[in-house]
Amino acid sequence: MLKTKTSTEVNKKVSFWFATGGAGFCVSRALALKMMPIAASGKFVAIGDKIRFPDDVTMGFLIEHILKVPLTVIDAFHSHLEPMEFIRPETFHDQVSFSYARMRNEWNVVKVDGGFDLKTDPKRIYSLHCYLYPFFSICPKSIRRR
Repeated sequence: MLKTKTSTEVNKKVSFWFATGGAGFCVSRALALKMMPIAASGKFVAIGDKIRFPDDVTMGFLIEHILKVPLTVIDAFHSHLEPMEFIRPETFHDQVSFSYARMRNEWNVVKVDGGFDLKTDPKRIYSLHCYLYPFFSICPKSIRRR
């Protein structure tokens, strides 16, 4: 989660957390129902247009600032904004989401041995899949024998 400040009214600054959409986030049914009168029927887009931020920031603004519901940090969601190389392979099974990005001419990707070379799998998605589920037919035979 990242913290941001926005000006919603002239000279009024507010501070709130938001979850990056690239990593994903979950909203309970109870919270979704609480959001409906404020966000349904195009109102969510109107809020985003008013604060001039993308949808994930708008979601944080709506939940934290308008509804006063604090977001919960769950370390198993991973954004392209964090270094993927520090996620340890022995924890891969416990993660909810992974991400990747091209940053400063390098790929920000998980470090994983999944049987695919970097040319075939530069984002490491196939390799991650085969690390987690080695018996799928797309996985190299050397991985399936583990």
